Amino acid sequence: MKKRKQQEKELTLKDSIDTNVFEQLKNKKKELEKVEEKKKEEERQQKIKERKEREKNKSFEELLNESNMNWEEYKD
Repeated sequence: MKKRKQQEKELTLKDSIDTNVFEQLKNKKKELEKVEEKKKEEERQQKIKERKEREKNKSFEELLNESNMNWEEYKD
């Protein structure tokens, strides 16, 4: 009796559904993961593009202020 209850507890979702349905679920999961990965990559590319656009549109003053060089050394 105990052995049977233990076996019932050990049953997983995979055991209780049809193999075909299980394969469909696995395929759907992989598909969703690919879609999510593609979305993340597109967001990353968009951020890179936006950053380049901002950099391109900066004024000389902004670029000078962001510079690490000590411009005081070049004054005469």
